[in-house]
Amino acid sequence: MSLEELVANYGYWAILLITFIEGETIVILAGIAAHLGFLDINLVALVALAGSFGGDQTWFYIGRHWGPKIIRKRLSWQEGAQRVYKHLHRHQYWLILTFRFYYGLRNVTPFVVGSAGIPRLRFFTLNLIGAIVWAFTFAYAGFFLGEAFKYFLDDYHRYALYLIGILVSIGLLVWLIKLIRARRSAREHGYK
Repeated sequence: MSLEELVANYGYWAILLITFIEGETIVILAGIAAHLGFLDINLVALVALAGSFGGDQTWFYIGRHWGPKIIRKRLSWQEGAQRVYKHLHRHQYWLILTFRFYYGLRNVTPFVVGSAGIPRLRFFTLNLIGAIVWAFTFAYAGFFLGEAFKYFLDDYHRYALYLIGILVSIGLLVWLIKLIRARRSAREHGYK
């Protein structure tokens, strides 16, 4: 199976699954793939919206039911939770609308917001608005980035999918390095 077929057959599923957890890189890459004609840009944005919104709602409800208990037991989460609580008390609405755009707070924020007892409807509404803005921003950023590649590459279609593969590899490497550093830092501070 060629790379083009993999993207066309499984691209939307990959977007949905990865954006459930994180996802800026995959959405930008999917936007580039949409520019290449392998995916539909509006479906890319809608699937990214569904994954991001669904993931954050899930983390919110987990945090709402078990958040304080989990945060007390996981000392390595306490620093991130304290940062979110601090921002939450100062700028509640703005934080919920924009947390997807803050690297390092994206995953913990809905969990902590849930544990802080923020009303469900408020989080749902602000989370949905934020997910819409986030999904369309990154999808179209990738789409327009694909347009920019045309100006720099003579044989655009021949190399673009390889470039996407390289970008995915770099993104995974950066994520892995940050994960290793975070765990090392947690161990140095005596956290689990």
